Amino acid sequence: MSADPAARPGRLGVGVVGAGRVGAVLGSALRGAGHPVVAVSAVSQASRERAATLLPGVPVVDVPEVVRRAELVLLAVPDDALPGLVRGLAETGGWQPGQIVVHTSGRFGVDVLAPARAAGVIPLALHPAMTFTGTSLDLARLVGCAFAVTAPAPVLPIGQALVVEVGGEPVVLAEEARGLYHAGLAHAANHLVVLVAQAAQVLRAAGVGEPGRVLRPLLDAALDGALRAEDAAGGDGPGAITALTGPVRRGDAGTVQEHAVTLAALGAATGAVDVPTGYGALARAATSRALAAGLLVPAEAERVLDALAGINAAPGALDPQDGTGAAPGRDDRQDDGGTSPQEDA
Repeated sequence: MSADPAARPGRLGVGVVGAGRVGAVLGSALRGAGHPVVAVSAVSQASRERAATLLPGVPVVDVPEVVRRAELVLLAVPDDALPGLVRGLAETGGWQPGQIVVHTSGRFGVDVLAPARAAGVIPLALHPAMTFTGTSLDLARLVGCAFAVTAPAPVLPIGQALVVEVGGEPVVLAEEARGLYHAGLAHAANHLVVLVAQAAQVLRAAGVGEPGRVLRPLLDAALDGALRAEDAAGGDGPGAITALTGPVRRGDAGTVQEHAVTLAALGAATGAVDVPTGYGALARAATSRALAAGLLVPAEAERVLDALAGINAAPGALDPQDGTGAAPGRDDRQDDGGTSPQEDA
């Protein structure tokens, strides 16, 4: 048997639509598995540079030409752009019978590919449960990464095989479960980033010059403990919440109250009212789950919730003077520059 991946049977010419962080990396991974990448679309300068780095020598062409050249079309575009892209290519006769069409959206299953299916393509939805940097570092991280695979039963093995070829672990997911699945992943990964940003801001306000260095061992240990507890639960036990530590777990209402007042003062001074309200929401959730898991007795939980009573769920903060009401804030949202609608899924 040849050691050359390109010599394996069943190699397909891959066209990558969207040389964003996901598309360029998955295209490179498929290339490493022996599938030649025949074309890529790249609109922005960043995507062109990414294509040149991860897919050297691959022609950069427009989307219809990518689809025309490919046996396997990889659609790595933002969720909101996907339906219109699929529909538009169908209306212009771009799809070819027998083509394999893969999209990488976590939100959608294969129903979004219905216009392409009507033209005779093989539809697959493959979503890697990973955050991408858009660099070669991601290729190693694909090994062992879970991919949600949704496809009609007769072609499900094709999707599973493609995942295995790039080093991933296929997880079969029903069409109707995609929304819930994606919400769970986004809640975990995206809001973990927000939590770190909030905690870092608090530490900087306390005079800590390198919050990341201080937080890393603590968060590494907390995340590892929570995931180990979740794995050990096997679906029957309380799971990750058993790894909870800190004042809520101890029923230390006085410390929770001090946190609430201190963070409210920070929010009032800086406009970062999301910090105290975020703390309040998560502390309430921790209390509820700890009580349900038997980690707290009802009297302890009640005292902790009383200590949090002044933090509103809506934007606002605990008044640091009297423990009630809301502190004024400001909207610090800013534009991050955006991306092309056909890139950076």
